[in-house]
Amino acid sequence: MKFHTRKWIKPEDLNPNGTLFGGRLLEWIDEEAALYAIIQFDNQKVVTKSMGAIEFLTSAEQGDIVEIGIKITKVGNAYIALSCEVRNVMTQEIIISISNIIMVNLDENGKPKAHGKNLKIV
Repeated sequence: MKFHTRKWIKPEDLNPNGTLFGGRLLEWIDEEAALYAIIQFDNQKVVTKSMGAIEFLTSAEQGDIVEIGIKITKVGNAYIALSCEVRNVMTQEIIISISNIIMVNLDENGKPKAHGKNLKIV
């Protein structure tokens, strides 16, 4: 898995317990998956169809740096399936693992469109 993006945990990213808010983390993951798919498809019209098996394993605190890793697990005609891990750079612990994120390539009318790319599972 390649880690593409790092985020610094700031006060606005915290939940009432003083740790990283899961919703903020999912927002970052969704954005990272979209950017990854846009680059793979060479098309800015990409949507998240689904995320499956979201598992929170540990947390992060203000001041920690986390990094987001994405890899292709399956390639379809108009979609790619990704897996994701986010880890704490300071502790190297995995914070969250998502086994199946489906990103769909769209045409100008918002309908699934064959991407025509020879994408490799790595």
